[in-house]
Amino acid sequence: MIDQAAARFQEEIGSGRWPVGERIPTEAQLVAQFGVGRNTVREALQSLVHAGLLSREQGRGTFVISTSGLTGSLARELAGGSRRDYLELRLALDSTAASLAAVRRSESDVEQLRELRDRRAASGSTGDADLKASTDLALHRAIVAATHNPLYLQLYSSMIDVFAGHMRDEEEADEDQARRHHHELVEAIADGNPDRAVAAVAAIFEPFMQDPGPGGAR
Repeated sequence: MIDQAAARFQEEIGSGRWPVGERIPTEAQLVAQFGVGRNTVREALQSLVHAGLLSREQGRGTFVISTSGLTGSLARELAGGSRRDYLELRLALDSTAASLAAVRRSESDVEQLRELRDRRAASGSTGDADLKASTDLALHRAIVAATHNPLYLQLYSSMIDVFAGHMRDEEEADEDQARRHHHELVEAIADGNPDRAVAAVAAIFEPFMQDPGPGGAR
């Protein structure tokens, strides 16, 4: 039953009815739509998460990140990288995304970025590492979405779980400073200023890049 449900969900992805980058229906909606039990839905979705087709984001839902299992293989390869590797990769990806988003963002993109920025700021005082990681990555993923490059979004989304795993191990040296840098990042994108946006990303990562760990390893 689980395999059948997973196959039906995968068909929704392959057909484009569940597009890459979009949130899929809730578990309750899937139960009603496909006529299967909640546990079956949950297990079927989890199998597609493991396959690299879906990604769960705490507080936001489940998103399509790929139409094939290839990005799942990529994510597994990335999971073996060192802390230095992870930081350098994210810095490169986030910098380019910020620059492109500043040029291509829409008004609705800006509205969403400001909302997600505020959620991220609020999570900093909760002491919940998972919530902090998920709200931070939701903001950065939305910046990638604002590039309006579906391949970029698919690639970045496929790495979300890897990024989240590393972020849970990170300790923000100065949360107030990080909050200011993220505020500047969003406003630079809103103002259409790619240079400011890239500088804000560099400022966000700079404290971590200064101390990447012995030999770059975790």
